[in-house]
Amino acid sequence: MTQDTDPTQVRTQAAPAESDHIAQPQDAAASGVEEVTEQSPVEQRIAELEQEAAEMKENWLRSEAENQNLRARAKREVDDARQYAVQKFARDVVEAAENLRRALSSLPAAHDGEDSVVTKIREGIESTERSFISILERHGIKCDDPSGKVFDANLHQAMAEQPSAEHAPGTVMQAWTPTWTLHGRLLKPAMVVVAKAGE
Repeated sequence: MTQDTDPTQVRTQAAPAESDHIAQPQDAAASGVEEVTEQSPVEQRIAELEQEAAEMKENWLRSEAENQNLRARAKREVDDARQYAVQKFARDVVEAAENLRRALSSLPAAHDGEDSVVTKIREGIESTERSFISILERHGIKCDDPSGKVFDANLHQAMAEQPSAEHAPGTVMQAWTPTWTLHGRLLKPAMVVVAKAGE
């Protein structure tokens, strides 16, 4: 009976159980702290990777835009080279067109009873000129008669100035040659006489 009722033994046996019961919440709390500590670097690393990805995307977009601009510029340069590579040749060709016009101008004016040979020469040169001008226009070479238009130093070359009561000052009163352009770009300026105010 003394063994069953010994209070010392009861107290001694109860102490470890109580200590075990208290230790469990402390371990749970400690494990919770470890979990937070482990998640924090992961979240930080995710944020860093997201930032790096955003920077890489921005750099890629910028590079792609630059590449598109470069391709567009290269295409323009190739198109310009293709269109204007024949510029020197085109200048020589328009000289031939102007010579045809001079040949027509050198013929006497048409009149009744003129020699049939002269008539046929005139008609042949006129037909050749029309065909030649049509071919030039198909290839982007155009001529423009500036007579009566306002003088434009970008398109016309003034060979002389003359007073005129019929034309406003600064107007082209006579054109010796037309303005020639190649795909809209000046090929050869017109040789003109410009009106000035009367004395």
